[in-house]
Amino acid sequence: MVLKIPPVFPFLRRYIAIILLFLLLVALAGFVAAQSFVNYSSPGDFSREIRPVFPAALFSGFLESQEARNAARPYWVPTEEESTAMPDSRPFESILLNNDLLIYYGHPLSRNMGILGRHRPEVLKEMMVELAAEYRAAGGKNIILGFYIIYGTVWPGGEIGVISSSVLREWLDFTLENDMLMFIDHQIGRFDPVEQFKTMLPYLRYPNVHLALDPEWRTPRPMQEIGYLRAEELNEIQRIMEEYMIENNIPGERLLVIHQFNRVMLRNRENIRADFSKVRLVHCISGIGTPEMKRDTYAFGALAQNIPVKGFKLWFDLGIPGAADRPLMTPREVLGLNPRPYIMMYQ
Repeated sequence: MVLKIPPVFPFLRRYIAIILLFLLLVALAGFVAAQSFVNYSSPGDFSREIRPVFPAALFSGFLESQEARNAARPYWVPTEEESTAMPDSRPFESILLNNDLLIYYGHPLSRNMGILGRHRPEVLKEMMVELAAEYRAAGGKNIILGFYIIYGTVWPGGEIGVISSSVLREWLDFTLENDMLMFIDHQIGRFDPVEQFKTMLPYLRYPNVHLALDPEWRTPRPMQEIGYLRAEELNEIQRIMEEYMIENNIPGERLLVIHQFNRVMLRNRENIRADFSKVRLVHCISGIGTPEMKRDTYAFGALAQNIPVKGFKLWFDLGIPGAADRPLMTPREVLGLNPRPYIMMYQ
């Protein structure tokens, strides 16, 4: 009997063809990944050539590290579900980069807690449009309007009253419909600031919402003593805010406003971080008084160069004794402050 050996060359040809096709696909995938990565890590190191208006305004360490991880595994292709859940890996620009923010402050249900309690949203917007024109005439950039609502109000004994969801939703809907920003602020009271801050995080799902804390009211004795936040508490709050945004696929950055008009309000101020990738910390100087007094208070705030993004708060005369700037500084005077504020807030 003669043993018949099957031909091997056709099989080898098919095997070699498959191997060559696989290597070609691998090389092509590596080339595409390299081309996408060169935008961030080119030989000239493009990212270091950028001179942002303020630190980390353009690029995010988190996004850059994510891009590097993706480039290190060029054979990986995300599923449709992964692509949908994946945060945008492109560099993003800060909302403050080419814009000034004009913000009106208050509680919609209180006439004594700011301008928001004196008018309907439609009237307030008309007032803000006129004031924004004055800022542009004084040398301002593009002006974005917004409302700043007190979310948690301190009561006697340091208890907290939270604004009703229906009222907050009404104002939130107005800002969404009118391309405005919404800041929600917590006064903390006698409670743990980190835990209280967490109650506001779900509102970040709205694309125009930013958050704020007022250390003055972190106290069980409101109106009797000035409260405070410690640097480590504020750093932890920023970390939690950034992690929440990453875990919930919230793109870009959000602002976190922190108020100060007195030295005691921010303890160990020199240790406060302002370098989180997705949280832009805004140091808002908020003293009441004459223009000379307000300039002095602002100069004290300017010493905190580790928090470079500044805001400035002004007080309308609402007929409340001791709670008005007299006279109210003009937009030209406000924009002449050094460093120039990014947010102009009116109570």
